[in-house]
Amino acid sequence: MGGASAERNVSFASGVRIFDALRARGHVVTAVDPVVGVMREKELDALRAGSVGVEPPSLDALAGLSDRGRLRGDLVAMPEIRDAEVVFLALHGGEGEDGTVQALLDMAGVRYTGSGHLASALAMDKDLSKVLFRAAGVQTADWLMAPQSGALVEQSLGLPVIVKPSKQGSTVGLSVVRDIADLDAAVAEAFRYDDEVMIERFIAGRELTVGVLGDVALPVGEIKPLKELYDYECKYTAGMAIEEFPANLSPSVTNKLQEQSLRAFRALKLRGYARVDFRLDERDECFCLEANTLPGMTQFSLIPQGAAAAGMGFEELCERIVKLAIG
Repeated sequence: MGGASAERNVSFASGVRIFDALRARGHVVTAVDPVVGVMREKELDALRAGSVGVEPPSLDALAGLSDRGRLRGDLVAMPEIRDAEVVFLALHGGEGEDGTVQALLDMAGVRYTGSGHLASALAMDKDLSKVLFRAAGVQTADWLMAPQSGALVEQSLGLPVIVKPSKQGSTVGLSVVRDIADLDAAVAEAFRYDDEVMIERFIAGRELTVGVLGDVALPVGEIKPLKELYDYECKYTAGMAIEEFPANLSPSVTNKLQEQSLRAFRALKLRGYARVDFRLDERDECFCLEANTLPGMTQFSLIPQGAAAAGMGFEELCERIVKLAIG
C-alpha cells in the first residue's frame, strides 16, 4: 500500500483496512509501502486515525517519493515479499496498478491478488480499454485522444466533454468542458498527470457501478454525489455522496449492467476482482466508463458496499480475494 501515485493516500486508507481485516481472520500480515519498505505499528496507527483528505498529494511531493521508491530496485528481494504466501495489492494508480509491480511479482514467482500484468496494463489505459470494450460488445461513449482541435471535438463529440488523463484514477486531473474555449486548459491540466489524455463525450445520467468477484457480478450500486461530478473529494469525504446498494433499477436494467460488467471483465482478461463503472442515460442505455483492477477498499469505497449488499462482510470479502489469488 502507499506507493508514489496520486492515489497514495487512498491506497493507505484501503491498505490499513485490509491489514486489519486479514489480521482479524487470523492471518499473519505485514504492511509494505513500496516507497519506504515495511511499515511499523505506529505508522499504521497514524493511518487509522487519519483521513484521505479532499485532494491528492502535490506533483512535487509525488516526484520526491518516486525518487525514493524501491519499486524498480529490491522490492521483490525483501523477505516480506519474497516469502509471502500472497501479496495483497492495495496500491491504486501509477506503477502499482498499471502492471509494473504485477510483472515484478510474476518474475519472482510470488502470488498476488487481482489481475495479471497484461490485464492491469490494459485496464489502466482508458483508450485501449474502450477499444476492447467495443470489440466485446460493451457500449462505451465516443472519444478522441488529445491533442485535437476544438472544431473536431465539437463536430465529433459535441459539448460538454470530459477531459481526463488516460492512465489515472479517482478523477485526478479530470475536467468537464462546456465551452470549447476551455478545452486547451483542461487538456493541459490532464497532461500534468499523464502523457496521454482522453477527450470523451459526456453522458448525462445516473452514475452506477458493479463489482465483480471471481466470475460473479455483485449487486449494482448507484452513486449520488452532492457535487456535479463524483470527484476526489466526494469519493473520500463523509457525507459528500449518497451510495445506494442495490440501486433502484428495473430487473432488466440490473441484468444488463451485470452482464455488461462481466463482459468488460472478460474483455480485459481480468481476474480475481474488479469494479466496473457506468453511466445510465435517460433512455436506460448504459455506457461503460472504465474497469478498476484494484478498486478502493476504504470505508467509503464501492466494492465493499456491493459485497455487503450480497451479504458479505468486509473481512470475508478480503479473505475471498486472497483465496481467489491462491486459486
